[in-house]
Amino acid sequence: MERLLFLGNIGAGELLVVALIVLLIFGGAKIPELMKGLGKGVKNFKDGMKDIEEDIKK
Repeated sequence: MERLLFLGNIGAGELLVVALIVLLIFGGAKIPELMKGLGKGVKNFKDGMKDIEEDIKK
């Protein structure tokens, strides 16, 4: 399994446990909604970083 930079040395077993805990806490119906919100947040962050880079270059 490829090592992810922000996760450190987390293996497949640990990821499975975390996924099960999230499923138990939020339920199956809420997970797509949470992922959609997370995706929008990442997109906004990337757009903000692009704007800052453009301002610095000017």
